[in-house]
Amino acid sequence: MPEDASPPPARRRRHGGRAGNTRRTGPAIEQMPWRIPINMDRPTEPMPPEGVARMHDAAMRILEEIGIEFLHPEAARILRKAGCTVDGENVRMGRDMVLEHIAKAPSQFTITPRNPDRQITIGGNAILFGNVSSPPNYWDMEIGRKVSGTRAQCQDLLRLTQYFNCIHFAGGYPVEPVDVHASVRHLDVLFDKLTLCDKVAHAYSLGPERVEDVIEMVRIAGGLTHEEFDATPRMYTNINSTSPLKHDWPMLDGWMRLARRGQGLIVSPFTLAGAMAPVTMAGAVAQSLAEALAAVVLAQIIKPGVPCVIGTFTSNVDMKTGAPAFGTPEYMRATQMTGQMARFYGLPMRASGVCAANVPDGQAMWETEHSLWAAIQSGSNVVYHAAGWLEGGLIASPEKFVMDCEVLQQLQRYMEPEIWDTSDDALALDIIAEVGPNGHFFGCQHTQDRYETAFYQPFLSDWKNYEGWEAAGGVWTAERAHARFKAILADFEPPPMDVAIREELSDFVARRKREGGAPTDF
Repeated sequence: MPEDASPPPARRRRHGGRAGNTRRTGPAIEQMPWRIPINMDRPTEPMPPEGVARMHDAAMRILEEIGIEFLHPEAARILRKAGCTVDGENVRMGRDMVLEHIAKAPSQFTITPRNPDRQITIGGNAILFGNVSSPPNYWDMEIGRKVSGTRAQCQDLLRLTQYFNCIHFAGGYPVEPVDVHASVRHLDVLFDKLTLCDKVAHAYSLGPERVEDVIEMVRIAGGLTHEEFDATPRMYTNINSTSPLKHDWPMLDGWMRLARRGQGLIVSPFTLAGAMAPVTMAGAVAQSLAEALAAVVLAQIIKPGVPCVIGTFTSNVDMKTGAPAFGTPEYMRATQMTGQMARFYGLPMRASGVCAANVPDGQAMWETEHSLWAAIQSGSNVVYHAAGWLEGGLIASPEKFVMDCEVLQQLQRYMEPEIWDTSDDALALDIIAEVGPNGHFFGCQHTQDRYETAFYQPFLSDWKNYEGWEAAGGVWTAERAHARFKAILADFEPPPMDVAIREELSDFVARRKREGGAPTDF
């Protein structure tokens, strides 16, 4: 059993909030403790060995014969100098060169945020779940419709990100606060993220100023020198290729800046089959791999050994409307196939917990759970958008966030080794003999000793019969989630931060705002 695979039974459940934090008034939700889940299931591998070989050959032929457009002159110059064939913005690279460079990327690494107790491991059998990131809209359950995102809503979703121990990192803005001007939005959201959360943070690669500002704010929040920041990953970025077959200027610029500083790098092509990639899953995955590997090669040329993760955002579209579909059989298989190839290349993998449903309902939950199971089956290490995502990424919902965390805790429980423990104590033959054919196990000491830890204790699921549920008021799941969300906000306590560090962060934000922040065009 891995050392960090499962906490001792006595620590199975503790109060929510900051790691090690309890509230005198009691928690809004009893939840599982902070830990990094370890996925010990054998990955689902839909492709036979010859299929893996054909997929690899297809990705390499795309890189060798068709090429990827690098819309950043410096990136093209770096690749040309390293031996790639560059024709304008089109870059072609040989398979031997590709394999040589991606072999330099580590198969496992850590990222350490301002609270070292929240360090995460990316790679191996670890699987990490992150919050919803980047929707422009927010589901307001009290008025029953979506609205444009605000900073206050973004702050509330960051509080949920911090509160739930099954959320391991803070991705992008959990909702885009469009009430804050785009030139300074990154300053306000990162200030909120670094003061309301102590988990690993992310930088959007949307131009030099934003990336450099976030780097500096993460460094200040951690109380680090520049040398200490550069010595080990403290943050990460996630970029998307502009499928088909392009990497754009802003994302490449941030990718290269963070590569030079030795920070975490995730590349996730957004390849919707039938729209931005071939309609067949094999073709879409092959294109996605080529786009991702090209970015990894660039990073390894810049700084050999910098940690890189390849992601998948491959799904199908509704061929009648062009709308993306998520949590479908095609999405699941594409994720599994990409995971199989990530292991072939020795790279960690990113997946997502996504759905196309428009409101926090049954469709939203089954599509999201299908995508989460695909992440587990594929051996993914990083799962973006694992809580709070609706409408294909256009809506963030706090109720859906709470509902998803219920599912995430159940999946985390599923991965704990004590469930499949076959020790003498777990087999319980002496207890079976003691109870015999005419008794029951409710009252025996073996059951009583394990009453609190024997099974997952849900915070949303209602296991009453219909009459009991109706007599208690008949509250629907989304309504229960809304009440939990409000209780969490009332109970929330930000993680501690040194007063001098907070003041330095505030001063940095104020100065950069006086300087105008970041440009809003490229």
